[in-house]
Amino acid sequence: MKKVFDPGTKKKTLTLVDNIVYSTVKDLEGNPLELKLSVLLQNGNSEMRAAVGEDDPKEDHSPKPALVWVPGGGWKGTDKNMMLGEMTEFANAGYVVASIYYRSSAQGHYPDQLIDVKTAIRFLRAHAAEYEIDPERIGIFGRSAGGHLAAAAAMNQDGFDSEEWSGYSSKVQACSDMFGPVDIKALMENEEKQFSNPSARWHCIEETHGGCLIGGDPTTMKERGAKASPVNMVNPGMCPIQILHGDNDPLVPVAISSEVLYQKIVEAGMEDKAEFYVIPGAGHGTREFFQDSTKELQVAFFDKYLK
Repeated sequence: MKKVFDPGTKKKTLTLVDNIVYSTVKDLEGNPLELKLSVLLQNGNSEMRAAVGEDDPKEDHSPKPALVWVPGGGWKGTDKNMMLGEMTEFANAGYVVASIYYRSSAQGHYPDQLIDVKTAIRFLRAHAAEYEIDPERIGIFGRSAGGHLAAAAAMNQDGFDSEEWSGYSSKVQACSDMFGPVDIKALMENEEKQFSNPSARWHCIEETHGGCLIGGDPTTMKERGAKASPVNMVNPGMCPIQILHGDNDPLVPVAISSEVLYQKIVEAGMEDKAEFYVIPGAGHGTREFFQDSTKELQVAFFDKYLK
């Protein structure tokens, strides 16, 4: 059977550039640690360039908005590429997507993780031409622990910057936080109620995800957890933020997390900077968050502020 088939040229090719070192830091024991990111982008016909040394002249190499994806995992560390398949919709929508690895709570205590996130943002600005990024249009998004760090970066506060790529800004222009534990002190207090239960996951505050993140003296963990919480960082310089949270989340209850962040933003007179979506029946990272309609909601939000 022979037929003529014309698929058109609407969809652009995606290219993955993996294991890019964006920072070299030290872990808690003083050992050097390379932090890496991967970049998913529409940058023309990479196979054609590899084969014949030139690209299709129809391809677009103009600067594009970028999104920094911050993975979750209870700050315990996770594969930066674990959710990469879910990122293709954002890349197909015209964004350069950078998925980062940051120090786990076993490798560093807060604010090390936020420092890593902000270093990655500055790295992307420093290498904007190489990855076809518009440095004036960078957003950030993340889930769970990654949502916490994305929201913290979205506050655009000074400080928590390393010396690497110091000539570039770490500010972002838009953020989508997916069920992030944005009030660590409240999360610790909620988990503390379960310590007397023999079947509980933890039996002291330093064992909890938040406790491992904060580290140090257990008697001051709540106080320091409050300082690491985006609910206490709300300020006029923050970027627009979209918040998505399920009303059946057993790990990060919406009432002590996203609801509080949204109310803090409203009370500060910046309701126009926040979109808060409560997803009925959704738990912690359940499939509702990865439906096409959810991603379309996120893309529309980023398009509003980055395109």
